Amino acid sequence: MSIFQGMHERFHKFAQGVSERVGSVQALVLAVAVVVLWLVSGPLFHFSDTWQLVINTATTVVTFLMVFVIQATQNRDAKAIHLKLDELIRSQRHARNFFTDLEHATDEELAELSRQFKQVHERAQRRRAAKEGPHSRDGDAKH
Repeated sequence: MSIFQGMHERFHKFAQGVSERVGSVQALVLAVAVVVLWLVSGPLFHFSDTWQLVINTATTVVTFLMVFVIQATQNRDAKAIHLKLDELIRSQRHARNFFTDLEHATDEELAELSRQFKQVHERAQRRRAAKEGPHSRDGDAKH
């Protein structure tokens, strides 16, 4: 294992842990408490520019760093979901296997597939309506 692979794995574990903690109720309460503390301290610092700069700088730095952590966890989760879906697709005998690589499709290919699925949905609705016969959706018979 190279040094970068080790760092990569440690980063993923770190990012997952941070993501779980930051996404908790306790983290929200802590963030609200920090903002309330900052607001309450305003009169003590005469609402100075430095007082405002403290919260602006802190929130900017935290936001900047969290973008990378959140993106890393979302990338990993998306890969895992894709692999799970790929396995489900491959396990179905009648499934179209080209769906397993759909994230690499062009916008035009995705639009075409969307159109095809819309047609399938419309055909299913027509079959369902035909099975219901002369009854309306609310069950009242039409005379």
